[in-house]
Amino acid sequence: MASQQQLCVIEGAKVLMVGAGGIGCELLKTLALSGFTNIHIIDMDTIEVSNLNRQFLFRKSHVGQSKAKVARDAVLRFRPQISITPYHANVKDSDFNVDFFKQFNVVLNGLDNLDARRHVNRLCLAADVPLVESGTTGFLGQVTVHVKGKTECYECQPKPTPKTYPVCTITSTPSKFVHCIVWAKDLLFAKMFGDKNQDNDLNVRSGDASSSSEHAEDVFERRKDEDIEQYGRRIYDHVFGYNIEVALSNEETWKNRNRPKPIYYRDILPEEQSQQNGNVDKICATDDPSSVSAMISLGLKNAQDVWSLIENSRIFLEALKLFFAKREKEIGNLSFDKDDQLAVEFVTAAANIRAASFGIPLHSLFEAKGIAGNIVHAVATTNAIIAGLIVIEAIKVLQSDTKNYRMTYCLEHPSRKMLLMPVEPFEPNKSCYVCSETPLTLEVNTQRSKLRDFVDKIVKAKLGMNFPLVMHGAALLYEVGDDLEEDMVANYAANLEKVLSELPSPVTGGTMLTVEDLQQEFSCTINIKHREEFDEEKEPDGMLLSGWTQASPVVKNEKAPIGNGGSTSNALPAVQLDAEDDDELEVLPVGTDTVPAGKKRKLAGSSNATTSGTSSVADETRNHKTQEVLDDDDDDVVMLGDGNSDSSKKRKLL
Repeated sequence: MASQQQLCVIEGAKVLMVGAGGIGCELLKTLALSGFTNIHIIDMDTIEVSNLNRQFLFRKSHVGQSKAKVARDAVLRFRPQISITPYHANVKDSDFNVDFFKQFNVVLNGLDNLDARRHVNRLCLAADVPLVESGTTGFLGQVTVHVKGKTECYECQPKPTPKTYPVCTITSTPSKFVHCIVWAKDLLFAKMFGDKNQDNDLNVRSGDASSSSEHAEDVFERRKDEDIEQYGRRIYDHVFGYNIEVALSNEETWKNRNRPKPIYYRDILPEEQSQQNGNVDKICATDDPSSVSAMISLGLKNAQDVWSLIENSRIFLEALKLFFAKREKEIGNLSFDKDDQLAVEFVTAAANIRAASFGIPLHSLFEAKGIAGNIVHAVATTNAIIAGLIVIEAIKVLQSDTKNYRMTYCLEHPSRKMLLMPVEPFEPNKSCYVCSETPLTLEVNTQRSKLRDFVDKIVKAKLGMNFPLVMHGAALLYEVGDDLEEDMVANYAANLEKVLSELPSPVTGGTMLTVEDLQQEFSCTINIKHREEFDEEKEPDGMLLSGWTQASPVVKNEKAPIGNGGSTSNALPAVQLDAEDDDELEVLPVGTDTVPAGKKRKLAGSSNATTSGTSSVADETRNHKTQEVLDDDDDDVVMLGDGNSDSSKKRKLL
C-alpha cells in the first residue's frame, strides 16, 4: 500500500509520457491505476494491425487512428475522473520545447529510436526535469533513471553504431547471406522499383550496349514492345549471369576466393517449366496491394521452407510480373517495407539466387524477412513488467528519494536466482559532451571537406542536432530556422557548398567552433585539427570525431536478436541497432571496459555487511556481457551477426 505521502505526490504530479506503443499502453494503464491524475502523451504514430497482439488498448476498429488519442479514450473508460492530454505529433516538433518540458514533474520515455531519445534527454537536461528511460525486446528489458547533476544522462555512455558493409563487398564479393540481402534490398529492389534517378551500384551495362556511348541503354529500363516475361528473363540473366561474368573477368579478385557461378534463366527454367508460373489474372481479386503474393500465385504455402533454386527463380519472376501487373502505379516510388509481402518475396528470391551463385547457404522467406526487416518478436509480459518498474522509479523521483534510485534490468535467464537486476546508477560522466560540456575534437581535411559535410555527418548524424547553428567566434557560418530572411538563407546555403578553409571566417587547424541547437538548448565546442588523409574503408566520412561517447560498431547477426535503444548504463552496456520505423527497436548488448566518473555501480538491496558480495555480482554481470535493451514496442528489433550463424548459437543474457 502506498503511504499518504506517496499518494499526495502521485495525485499532485504532472507527468509527460513519450510513446504510446508497446510499453506506452502498459505504462498509461499502470499510471492511471496507480493514482496519477494529470498525464500528457506524445506519439506521432497511428495504429497498425501488427500492434494489436500486444498493445491492448487498441482494437481492430482503431487501425489507422492516432495511438495517443485512442490510448487516452481507452483508459478514460475505466478512469474517467483523471486528465489525459494526447498529442498526435513528433516529440521533435518545435512546439515541444524547453518551456513545454518545464511544466512537468517527470518525463517517462517509451521510445523506439536513438535520435528521439537523445532529443528528449537534452530537453530534460535543459528544463531540469527528471527522465525515466525504458526499453524492451523479447524477454529483455530495462528501466534507467536520469536526474541532472545526480545521475548520468542518457548520453553519458557509448551508443554503438550498426555494422555497415563496404559497397565492394556487397556488389562484388559477398561471403554471407546478409550481404546478399543488402544487395537485393538496397540495390536491386531500389533499382527496379524505386527512384530511377538515384545513384545505384548496379549500373553495369549489358554486352549489347556501347559502353562508350553517352546514351548507352539502361538494361533496367523496360523496352518498347517487350512483354513482362521477356523483361523479367532479361533482368534475371543480367544480374545473375552477365554481372557475375563481368566480376569473374577480374582474375586478381578471385586468387584467394571461391569463384562464383553465373546463373542464366535457360539453365534453371527450361521453357516447359517457365510455363508453370502463376496466372496473374486469377489472383488478387481485392484492390488491397498487400494481398498480392507470388507465393500464393505459385501455390507455395510455408514461409519457413527453404526454396530450391528453381523455386526461387520462379518466385523472382512471378514477383516482378505482379509488381508490373498489379502495382505498376507504385513503381518508381517504392522503398522496401518488411510488411510488404510481395517486396519480401522478391528480395528473398533475389538474395537466394545470388547466394546460390556465390556458394552461400539459402534461407527461408521467414529467415530472410527477419534479416531484411530486423525483426524479433515482442513479449507483452516484458512490456508490462517494465511499465511497472517505470512507475516505481517515477514515484521515487517525485519524492526525491535519490538514494533509492535504481536502474533495473529484466533478464531472460536468472542470475543468482534473480530475473530483475537492480543496479545503483552512476554519477554524471565528467567527460560527457552533453551534460558536462567537455570540448570535442574533429580531425578533418579543412582544404577538402565542405561545411555541408560537417553539418550532415557530424552535427546532425553524430551529435543529433535538429536545428543547428554553427559559429566561429562571433561569425555565424550556418543557421536553420523558419524566421530567417531570404538573403540569410541564401548566404547559409552558399556557405554549405564552400570548403571549410574558404568560408568567410576560415576554418583551419586550431579553429574552435561552437555548435548549438536552439530547440534543445544544447551547445558544444569542437576543436578542429587538420588532417590530410583518411582511410576510406575505416573512416568513410573523411573526418574523425573524438571525445564523444560512441562505442565500437555492432557486428551483424541475422539470427541472434539483440535488444533496442541506447543505453545509459555501463554495468550493462548497450549495443543499439537502427530502427527503420516505429516497430523496429534498437538493442543493446552489454559489456564495456570504460568506467565513467563516479562511484562504482553495485547491486541494490544488500546490507553493508554484504557490499563486497554484491559488488562482485555486479562485476560478474559486467563480465558476462549482460544485454541491455531499450525499445518501445515491439514486434521488431534489430538482429545482428555474421549472417551464417547457427540458430543454436543464439546469444544468451547470462
